[in-house]
Amino acid sequence: MKRPLVVACALAIATASATAARSDGTSPSAAASTSGPSGRPLARGAAPVESFEVLERLVADPAGPAEIAVAGTLRGDLVIKRPLHLRGAPGAVLEGTGRGTVISVQATDVTVEDLVVRHSGRRHTTEDSAIKAAGERVAIRGVRVESSLFGISLAACKACLVERAHVIGGDDDDTELRGDGIKLWESHDSIVRKSRVERSRDLVVWYTRRALLEDNVVVKSRYGSHFMYAHDARVRRSRFEGNVVGVFVMYSSRVHVEGNVLAGARGAAGVGLGFKDSDAVEVRGNWLVANTTGSYLDNTPRSPAEPVTVAGNVLGLNDVALRLHSGSPGLHLTGNDFRDNATMVEVDGGGDALQVDVRGNRFSDYEGYDLDGDGVGDVPYEVKALSTQLTETKPSLKFFHGTAAMGLVDSVSRAVPVLASRRLLLDPAPRTTGFEVPIP
Repeated sequence: MKRPLVVACALAIATASATAARSDGTSPSAAASTSGPSGRPLARGAAPVESFEVLERLVADPAGPAEIAVAGTLRGDLVIKRPLHLRGAPGAVLEGTGRGTVISVQATDVTVEDLVVRHSGRRHTTEDSAIKAAGERVAIRGVRVESSLFGISLAACKACLVERAHVIGGDDDDTELRGDGIKLWESHDSIVRKSRVERSRDLVVWYTRRALLEDNVVVKSRYGSHFMYAHDARVRRSRFEGNVVGVFVMYSSRVHVEGNVLAGARGAAGVGLGFKDSDAVEVRGNWLVANTTGSYLDNTPRSPAEPVTVAGNVLGLNDVALRLHSGSPGLHLTGNDFRDNATMVEVDGGGDALQVDVRGNRFSDYEGYDLDGDGVGDVPYEVKALSTQLTETKPSLKFFHGTAAMGLVDSVSRAVPVLASRRLLLDPAPRTTGFEVPIP
């Protein structure tokens, strides 16, 4: 089966399962499909501002109105330095000068709602953005971002909210030249919810504690979400499709990744879900499908005293389902469903994963038996493949992964077990019956 078709089939399976599992009948992608301006009419009697000069004067006036509505297309760069509710009438656009950030929020208790914001500057050094916010309790709702280098950037923005935003990045083929779609920097207790990011660089959560990302969609970007020094973060019920990397977490503790779809991360660097030097992580109820590497763990956990749990996930149709940089003790791999991956497990550096607690997983290539019919295999599941040994010693042979030649190599190693002398992983009680892994 051709790779694009494999990805499409995997996504269809994941979407169907997600839809069936949600009590409201919507999928993660449907949850973010209403992102952008709501199109709600203004309240009767409200007089919208139709001139940027008037808007700028009202916003700058400390005694100005607490709520301002705008209509039509207004051109200019706006700075907000007082509490304010700025909202747009249907079709309202705030278009920047192309020389900096379009809307700069430098105050607490500000709401920007139901606007199209476009045409920021193009300077990476100043991170020219559609919207840049610093303060507390800033809410950005129902905003559509177009033709801007960075989309929505929260810097030192405490307890702030991005909800129903739709950020459309640039057409640069090199993702490094794009700005981040949504960025949280030192923005503790902030939330990104029901938003959609397309053709961006990253959705960034750096140096931010207790961030919550839920019901979002990120497609055709570099990192679907990139966490660094982001302790106590949660990412849930979201969809990361066709990015270079779905979600990657670095130097963070107590991160929870729950009920997401991470699919189609292709290329040499393609990873659905990755962790580096992170502790006390929980990964539950996710679908990792059709990626180059489904999940990658590097020195995670750093200490067995801060265990990492990977439980109740589906890893299917990946080139490599699980890649470990080292088989760290303190990693618990339980109740996962490994379906039709070209390679189930790889361990970098010639090591093994025998110190990993592996139990109660289902492996589609399990060749044991269950004589008592209790759903648990009577013989352990072992990863002990000659092809894996060959590709670790000769990386150029990875080109042949999934081919008939490598399949024959593994068939020979199973027939003559002495040829595959090194065991990589052992599940003493593998599941033999299928089980559902719903997406909340």
